[in-house]
Amino acid sequence: MTKLAEGPGNAPEVAHPNDPELLHRVLTPYRAKNCEYLKSAAVVLNGRPDEGGRLTATCAFEISESCYIDDTGHFNSVEFNICYNQMAYYLVAKSIKEKLVEPFSRWTMEDFWSRQLGEILITDFRSAFRTAMRGRRFQGELDLVDIGEWEGNDIRDPLVVIRTTCRYWDEFGGDSRGEVTAAIINPPRPAGGWR
Repeated sequence: MTKLAEGPGNAPEVAHPNDPELLHRVLTPYRAKNCEYLKSAAVVLNGRPDEGGRLTATCAFEISESCYIDDTGHFNSVEFNICYNQMAYYLVAKSIKEKLVEPFSRWTMEDFWSRQLGEILITDFRSAFRTAMRGRRFQGELDLVDIGEWEGNDIRDPLVVIRTTCRYWDEFGGDSRGEVTAAIINPPRPAGGWR
């Protein structure tokens, strides 16, 4: 953990460099090695999230060969989605491990591992390809914009919703961006019950 400059709300900016062990575990569900596109990720918490702070993952990707199609010569929507999933999984896992933001600071790593595949669902996905990217080696960034948590009731089960923005770029001017909302169903119940 590295303490940096002061951020919004006079809270310090805290950087967490790449965590190879955590990254390996996050990518374990990807059966083929050539589907592990995320190579490193650094997470920065700038200020307090409840005061407009930002939680960001800055990532390096490499797609030496596509895991599902012959080489198209460019970064495409399927790869955009796979890269997004890997960034988002890592950002949530790191938030839990380092206790960065609520409600993830209350979760255990086992809470995450048991929910990673079956209970984190994309509910809205928008992507825009502004300029073509070659898709071999490139950078990505994921910002956690908002987190909402709802307790269950007679009508609805408990739910956590995260809103994110992301972008990818390469050294040749490639640029693509997206806005993604995901729901986490069946979140762990807080120790003291729901607020």
